[in-house]
Amino acid sequence: MISGLYVITDNNHDGKLLSKVNAALVGGAKVIQYRAKDIRPDDRQQMAEELKKLCDTHDAKLIINDFPELAKEIDAAGVHLGQDDISVNQARQLLGHNKIIGVSTHNVDEALKAEMHGADYIGIGAIFPTNSKDDTSVVGLKALSMVRKAVRIPIVAIGGITPEGAFAAINSGADSIAVISGIMADSDPARAAKEYSLLFNRNKKAPNGKVLTIAGSDSSGGAGIQADIKTISLLGSYASSVLTALTAQNTTGVQDIYEINTDFVQTQLNSVLDDIGTDTVKTGMLCWGGIVACVAKTIKKHSLLAVVDPVMVAKGGQSLLNEQARDTLISRLLPQSYLLTPNLPEVKVITGIEPQTTTDMVEAGRSLQELGARNVLIKGGHLPGAAIDILLLGDIEHELESKRLDTINTHGTGCTMSAAIATFLAQGYPLKSAVELAKRFITIAIEHSQPIGKGHGPVNHIQAAMQLLHEPPTID
Repeated sequence: MISGLYVITDNNHDGKLLSKVNAALVGGAKVIQYRAKDIRPDDRQQMAEELKKLCDTHDAKLIINDFPELAKEIDAAGVHLGQDDISVNQARQLLGHNKIIGVSTHNVDEALKAEMHGADYIGIGAIFPTNSKDDTSVVGLKALSMVRKAVRIPIVAIGGITPEGAFAAINSGADSIAVISGIMADSDPARAAKEYSLLFNRNKKAPNGKVLTIAGSDSSGGAGIQADIKTISLLGSYASSVLTALTAQNTTGVQDIYEINTDFVQTQLNSVLDDIGTDTVKTGMLCWGGIVACVAKTIKKHSLLAVVDPVMVAKGGQSLLNEQARDTLISRLLPQSYLLTPNLPEVKVITGIEPQTTTDMVEAGRSLQELGARNVLIKGGHLPGAAIDILLLGDIEHELESKRLDTINTHGTGCTMSAAIATFLAQGYPLKSAVELAKRFITIAIEHSQPIGKGHGPVNHIQAAMQLLHEPPTID
């Protein structure tokens, strides 16, 4: 009855509430709770009616906070009650048996009482510290787990929940995650909602999650669209693809490139998205400006979570992106990227910064965020020493380290890692966990690479998948 992403409206008075809620619904919100204690009754009803229309359009539920009379008046899906509001029985008499009634709780006793009195779901929180209510005490994940064991009705976890916290709350028994500022205060509510919504893929059967790769074909099979499909499929998700170019290449280099017409790239995109759809997108070799612009426009239109691998130069040194296309990538595609995954040479081309240290990598990453990238993963494989990557999740910095492996068989590392990140995101992992798992995957793939061909051999996708999927889980 209640599951998935549950968005609670903030005290928005700047005229953007409807557009933000619509964006959250586009991003996958299943429930909208309208909270408007400080709004004039006439304005409150008008807004509730508009929200009801939006929810009906997106097949989502509208829950009214605290006002069962308003819920009845506009035929909302139900009402959410606090501990000091009218009883569940009174609300049921007013609304009828076909409406949803939820109750805020803070412990097992309150949860059991709400269930006994006929609540359809309970909210519990605050799970984490929050600024949305001054009088809210933190109950934590342990209380959530205890309530899950005590009641049979759906549980909505609320309070200071980031995507990482949402992942933990779902693992602790939450059926739904309530978010306020994490979506309503975000500059891109649709993508923020999509990030939370994908977390509920963790409980789906294989193939778990859908990933669309937009890249060029590698005839040798080690990189490009072939490496992407191998990675996505071996890790347990469903792969769809859009070809941007055909290459004649092997482990020694690229012999020739045949670019796909932009109109046909768009037709491929429309065919996949209009039917199958996708949870995440991974972009690789895009060849020229027309294709880059086409892909950027599509990502924006559908509010897709895109892992953008800014492929510019092949392992053998051949240019895979002309100068005009680079400018288009920076101005059009980079601002649409959920995660940008450049290596150090690509960082230099885009920012002009040539990182020599991890401090330089952070500086370059901030420059990429100023250009519009939401999150950035700078791969430090070109620096000496341990293989250190820098992950910038908004304002937060993470340093990810793995051992350096002495091998020339690294064909397809960038394609494979970005495809793995997109796959783990589609499977319901928060971004940091997805990146950590992908880094582990590519490290194993390099470690077990075989000397196939006369040049830079490919990484070992199948060995990496078999080993990683049989390792004890390291993500809580």
